[in-house]
Amino acid sequence: MGIRVYKPTSPARRFMSVLTFEELTKKEPERSLVTDLRHKAGRNAHGKITVRHQGGGARRKYRIIDFKRNKDNIPAKVVAIEYDPNRTCFIALLVYADGEKRYILAPIDLKVGDQVMSGPTADIKPGNCLPIANIPLGTLVHNVEIKVGKGGQMVRAAGAAAQVMAKEGAFAQIRLPSGEVRKVSINAKASIGQVGNTDHENVRIGKAGRQRHLGIRPTVRGVVMNPCDHPHGGGEGRSPVGMPAPMSPWGKKTQGVKTRKHRKYSDKMIVKRAGKK
Repeated sequence: MGIRVYKPTSPARRFMSVLTFEELTKKEPERSLVTDLRHKAGRNAHGKITVRHQGGGARRKYRIIDFKRNKDNIPAKVVAIEYDPNRTCFIALLVYADGEKRYILAPIDLKVGDQVMSGPTADIKPGNCLPIANIPLGTLVHNVEIKVGKGGQMVRAAGAAAQVMAKEGAFAQIRLPSGEVRKVSINAKASIGQVGNTDHENVRIGKAGRQRHLGIRPTVRGVVMNPCDHPHGGGEGRSPVGMPAPMSPWGKKTQGVKTRKHRKYSDKMIVKRAGKK
Protein backbone atom coordinates (compact mmCIF):
# COMPACT_ATOMS: atom_id res chain seq x y z
CA MET A 1 0.00 0.00 0.00
CA GLY A 2 1.35 3.41 -0.96
CA ILE A 3 0.60 7.07 -0.38
CA ARG A 4 -0.19 9.40 -3.30
CA VAL A 5 0.67 13.11 -3.06
CA TYR A 6 -0.89 15.44 -5.63
CA LYS A 7 0.56 18.48 -7.34
CA PRO A 8 -0.42 21.60 -5.33
CA THR A 9 -3.14 22.93 -7.63
CA SER A 10 -4.78 24.64 -4.62
CA PRO A 11 -3.80 25.45 -1.02
CA ALA A 12 -5.74 22.41 0.23
CA ARG A 13 -4.27 20.09 -2.40
CA ARG A 14 -0.75 21.11 -1.33
CA PHE A 15 -1.10 19.37 2.05
CA MET A 16 -3.34 16.49 1.03
CA SER A 17 -2.41 12.84 0.56
CA VAL A 18 -4.48 9.73 -0.17
CA LEU A 19 -4.00 5.97 -0.20
CA THR A 20 -3.39 4.28 -3.55
CA PHE A 21 -5.62 1.29 -2.65
CA GLU A 22 -3.43 -1.19 -4.54
CA GLU A 23 -4.51 -4.05 -2.28
CA LEU A 24 -8.22 -3.74 -3.05
CA THR A 25 -9.63 -6.25 -5.51
CA LYS A 26 -13.36 -5.45 -5.44
CA LYS A 27 -15.25 -2.14 -5.37
CA GLU A 28 -18.86 -3.05 -4.60
CA PRO A 29 -19.63 -4.79 -1.27
CA GLU A 30 -21.36 -8.16 -0.94
CA ARG A 31 -25.07 -7.28 -0.87
CA SER A 32 -26.02 -10.06 1.56
CA LEU A 33 -23.55 -8.66 4.14
CA VAL A 34 -24.61 -5.01 3.94
CA THR A 35 -27.18 -3.20 6.08
CA ASP A 36 -28.37 0.37 6.59
CA LEU A 37 -26.45 2.65 8.93
CA ARG A 38 -28.35 5.43 10.68
CA HIS A 39 -26.33 8.55 11.47
CA LYS A 40 -26.98 9.79 15.02
CA ALA A 41 -24.82 12.94 14.84
CA GLY A 42 -23.59 12.37 18.39
CA ARG A 43 -27.09 12.24 19.90
CA ASN A 44 -28.44 9.68 22.38
CA ALA A 45 -31.90 8.09 22.50
CA HIS A 46 -33.35 11.31 23.96
CA GLY A 47 -32.02 13.44 21.11
CA LYS A 48 -29.45 15.11 23.35
CA ILE A 49 -25.90 15.62 22.05
CA THR A 50 -23.59 13.45 24.15
CA VAL A 51 -20.61 13.47 21.74
CA ARG A 52 -19.81 16.85 20.24
CA HIS A 53 -18.45 17.63 16.76
CA GLN A 54 -20.27 14.82 14.97
CA GLY A 55 -22.77 15.10 12.12
CA GLY A 56 -23.19 15.14 8.36
CA GLY A 57 -20.72 13.17 6.33
CA ALA A 58 -21.03 10.98 3.27
CA ARG A 59 -23.78 8.40 3.25
CA ARG A 60 -22.51 4.88 3.81
CA LYS A 61 -23.70 1.34 4.39
CA TYR A 62 -22.57 -0.91 7.23
CA ARG A 63 -20.64 -4.09 6.40
CA ILE A 64 -21.44 -6.93 8.80
CA ILE A 65 -18.09 -8.19 10.14
CA ASP A 66 -17.56 -11.61 11.70
CA PHE A 67 -15.75 -10.66 14.92
CA LYS A 68 -16.66 -13.95 16.65
CA ARG A 69 -15.01 -16.26 14.08
CA ASN A 70 -17.13 -19.11 15.45
CA LYS A 71 -17.31 -21.22 12.28
CA ASP A 72 -14.67 -23.68 13.50
CA ASN A 73 -12.81 -26.32 11.48
CA ILE A 74 -14.39 -25.27 8.16
CA PRO A 75 -11.89 -23.87 5.62
CA ALA A 76 -12.69 -20.63 3.85
CA LYS A 77 -11.20 -19.05 0.74
CA VAL A 78 -10.40 -15.33 0.48
CA VAL A 79 -12.19 -14.08 -2.65
CA ALA A 80 -11.77 -10.30 -2.25
CA ILE A 81 -10.09 -7.51 -0.25
CA GLU A 82 -12.45 -4.54 0.09
CA TYR A 83 -12.62 -1.01 1.45
CA ASP A 84 -14.84 -0.40 4.49
CA PRO A 85 -15.93 3.22 5.15
CA ASN A 86 -16.79 2.36 8.76
CA ARG A 87 -13.25 1.46 9.89
CA THR A 88 -9.61 2.29 9.23
CA CYS A 89 -8.55 -1.19 8.07
CA PHE A 90 -9.60 -3.13 4.99
CA ILE A 91 -11.86 -6.18 5.11
CA ALA A 92 -11.61 -9.59 3.45
CA LEU A 93 -14.55 -11.48 1.96
CA LEU A 94 -14.48 -15.19 2.79
CA VAL A 95 -16.41 -18.00 1.11
CA TYR A 96 -16.59 -21.12 3.30
CA ALA A 97 -16.61 -24.67 2.00
CA ASP A 98 -20.36 -24.87 2.69
CA GLY A 99 -21.01 -21.74 0.61
CA GLU A 100 -21.54 -19.20 3.42
CA LYS A 101 -19.95 -15.76 2.97
CA ARG A 102 -18.51 -13.63 5.76
CA TYR A 103 -16.36 -10.54 6.18
CA ILE A 104 -13.30 -10.47 8.45
CA LEU A 105 -10.67 -7.82 9.20
CA ALA A 106 -7.88 -8.15 6.65
CA PRO A 107 -4.42 -8.65 8.22
CA ILE A 108 -1.09 -7.97 6.52
CA ASP A 109 -0.07 -10.57 3.89
CA LEU A 110 -3.60 -11.95 3.45
CA LYS A 111 -4.22 -12.22 -0.30
CA VAL A 112 -6.98 -13.35 -2.63
CA GLY A 113 -6.86 -17.12 -3.01
CA ASP A 114 -5.49 -17.77 0.49
CA GLN A 115 -7.26 -20.28 2.72
CA VAL A 116 -8.11 -19.39 6.33
CA MET A 117 -9.72 -21.31 9.16
CA SER A 118 -10.74 -20.85 12.77
CA GLY A 119 -10.60 -23.33 15.61
CA PRO A 120 -8.03 -24.93 17.95
CA THR A 121 -6.43 -26.96 15.14
CA ALA A 122 -5.85 -24.05 12.74
CA ASP A 123 -2.32 -23.21 11.61
CA ILE A 124 -0.45 -20.16 12.92
CA LYS A 125 -0.73 -17.98 9.83
CA PRO A 126 -2.31 -14.56 9.09
CA GLY A 127 -6.11 -14.61 9.07
CA ASN A 128 -6.57 -17.78 11.11
CA CYS A 129 -8.36 -17.56 14.46
CA LEU A 130 -7.53 -19.71 17.50
CA PRO A 131 -8.02 -19.76 21.28
CA ILE A 132 -5.06 -18.02 22.94
CA ALA A 133 -4.23 -21.33 24.65
CA ASN A 134 -3.21 -22.68 21.21
CA ILE A 135 -1.19 -19.62 20.14
CA PRO A 136 2.60 -19.71 20.78
CA LEU A 137 4.22 -17.03 22.95
CA GLY A 138 5.50 -14.02 21.04
CA THR A 139 2.90 -14.32 18.25
CA LEU A 140 1.34 -11.09 16.94
CA VAL A 141 -2.46 -11.16 17.12
CA HIS A 142 -5.45 -8.88 16.54
CA ASN A 143 -9.24 -8.93 17.08
CA VAL A 144 -8.79 -10.19 20.65
CA GLU A 145 -11.79 -11.17 22.77
CA ILE A 146 -12.28 -9.65 26.23
CA LYS A 147 -15.13 -12.02 27.13
CA VAL A 148 -15.09 -15.56 25.79
CA GLY A 149 -17.61 -15.95 22.97
CA LYS A 150 -18.51 -12.26 22.71
CA GLY A 151 -16.28 -11.63 19.71
CA GLY A 152 -13.09 -9.62 19.27
CA GLN A 153 -13.21 -6.15 20.81
CA MET A 154 -9.54 -5.19 21.15
CA VAL A 155 -6.85 -4.47 18.53
CA ARG A 156 -8.99 -3.87 15.44
CA ALA A 157 -7.61 -0.58 14.02
CA ALA A 158 -5.38 -0.32 10.95
CA GLY A 159 -1.79 -1.36 11.66
CA ALA A 160 -2.55 -2.54 15.21
CA ALA A 161 -1.12 -5.72 16.72
CA ALA A 162 -0.96 -7.24 20.20
CA GLN A 163 1.57 -9.81 21.38
CA VAL A 164 1.03 -12.92 23.49
CA MET A 165 3.52 -12.47 26.36
CA ALA A 166 2.82 -15.23 28.89
CA LYS A 167 0.38 -17.95 29.96
CA GLU A 168 -0.36 -18.88 33.53
CA GLY A 169 -3.30 -20.92 34.75
CA ALA A 170 -6.60 -19.70 33.34
CA PHE A 171 -5.16 -16.44 31.97
CA ALA A 172 -2.74 -15.24 29.32
CA GLN A 173 -0.95 -11.89 29.30
CA ILE A 174 -1.36 -9.77 26.17
CA ARG A 175 0.67 -6.65 25.40
CA LEU A 176 -1.64 -4.19 23.64
CA PRO A 177 -0.54 -1.56 21.07
CA SER A 178 -0.67 1.13 23.80
CA GLY A 179 1.98 -0.76 25.81
CA GLU A 180 -0.54 -1.92 28.40
CA VAL A 181 -0.18 -5.55 29.49
CA ARG A 182 -3.54 -7.12 30.26
CA LYS A 183 -4.74 -10.53 31.42
CA VAL A 184 -7.21 -12.28 29.11
CA SER A 185 -8.88 -15.67 29.48
CA ILE A 186 -6.80 -18.40 27.88
CA ASN A 187 -9.96 -19.61 26.11
CA ALA A 188 -10.57 -16.23 24.46
CA LYS A 189 -10.06 -16.19 20.71
CA ALA A 190 -7.63 -14.01 18.76
CA SER A 191 -6.77 -13.76 15.07
CA ILE A 192 -3.20 -14.23 13.89
CA GLY A 193 -1.22 -11.35 12.39
CA GLN A 194 -1.12 -7.57 12.32
CA VAL A 195 -4.11 -5.61 11.00
CA GLY A 196 -3.52 -4.37 7.45
CA ASN A 197 -3.56 -0.87 5.90
CA THR A 198 -0.55 0.24 7.97
CA ASP A 199 -0.20 3.45 5.91
CA HIS A 200 -3.46 4.81 7.26
CA GLU A 201 -1.64 6.85 9.92
CA ASN A 202 0.46 8.57 7.23
CA VAL A 203 -2.51 10.01 5.31
CA ARG A 204 -2.90 13.79 5.64
CA ILE A 205 -6.48 15.06 5.52
CA GLY A 206 -5.37 18.37 3.97
CA LYS A 207 -8.61 20.35 4.09
CA ALA A 208 -11.64 20.97 6.27
CA GLY A 209 -14.09 19.66 3.67
CA ARG A 210 -12.55 16.21 3.81
CA GLN A 211 -13.15 16.11 7.57
CA ARG A 212 -16.80 16.97 6.93
CA HIS A 213 -17.04 14.04 4.48
CA LEU A 214 -15.99 11.83 7.42
CA GLY A 215 -18.78 13.26 9.59
CA ILE A 216 -16.48 15.38 11.78
CA ARG A 217 -17.74 18.91 12.45
CA PRO A 218 -15.61 21.92 13.49
CA THR A 219 -14.19 22.20 17.00
CA VAL A 220 -14.27 25.72 18.50
CA ARG A 221 -11.72 26.62 21.18
CA GLY A 222 -13.10 27.63 24.56
CA VAL A 223 -10.89 30.76 24.86
CA VAL A 224 -12.68 32.38 21.89
CA MET A 225 -16.15 31.85 23.40
CA ASN A 226 -18.14 34.03 25.72
CA PRO A 227 -17.96 33.28 29.48
CA CYS A 228 -21.58 32.08 29.39
CA ASP A 229 -20.60 29.36 26.92
CA HIS A 230 -17.26 28.15 28.30
CA PRO A 231 -15.16 28.55 31.49
CA HIS A 232 -12.20 29.71 29.34
CA GLY A 233 -14.25 32.41 27.60
CA GLY A 234 -14.37 36.17 28.08
CA GLY A 235 -11.70 38.74 28.83
CA GLU A 236 -10.41 41.70 26.87
CA GLY A 237 -8.51 40.64 23.76
CA ARG A 238 -6.69 37.33 23.79
CA SER A 239 -6.74 35.89 27.29
CA PRO A 240 -5.05 32.86 28.87
CA VAL A 241 -7.10 30.09 30.47
CA GLY A 242 -6.63 31.80 33.83
CA MET A 243 -7.48 28.86 36.10
CA PRO A 244 -5.48 26.07 37.81
CA ALA A 245 -6.39 23.44 35.19
CA PRO A 246 -8.10 23.53 31.76
CA MET A 247 -11.83 22.91 31.96
CA SER A 248 -14.42 21.28 29.75
CA PRO A 249 -17.47 23.38 28.77
CA TRP A 250 -19.22 21.95 31.86
CA GLY A 251 -16.52 22.94 34.35
CA LYS A 252 -14.83 19.55 34.69
CA LYS A 253 -11.02 19.26 34.63
CA THR A 254 -9.68 18.03 31.30
CA GLN A 255 -6.54 17.57 29.14
CA GLY A 256 -4.98 14.70 31.02
CA VAL A 257 -6.15 15.50 34.56
CA LYS A 258 -7.53 12.35 36.18
CA THR A 259 -11.10 12.72 37.46
CA ARG A 260 -12.25 9.12 37.91
CA LYS A 261 -12.96 8.26 41.55
CA HIS A 262 -13.89 4.60 41.30
CA ARG A 263 -11.93 1.69 39.91
CA LYS A 264 -13.35 -0.01 36.85
CA TYR A 265 -14.34 -3.68 37.20
CA SER A 266 -11.75 -4.71 34.61
CA ASP A 267 -8.84 -2.82 36.27
CA LYS A 268 -7.88 -6.01 38.11
CA MET A 269 -6.97 -7.51 34.74
CA ILE A 270 -4.33 -4.87 34.01
CA VAL A 271 -0.80 -6.10 34.76
CA LYS A 272 1.03 -2.97 33.53
CA ARG A 273 -0.56 0.30 32.51
CA ALA A 274 0.24 2.05 29.26
CA GLY A 275 3.17 4.44 29.37
CA LYS A 276 4.57 3.12 32.68
CA LYS A 277 7.96 1.41 32.79
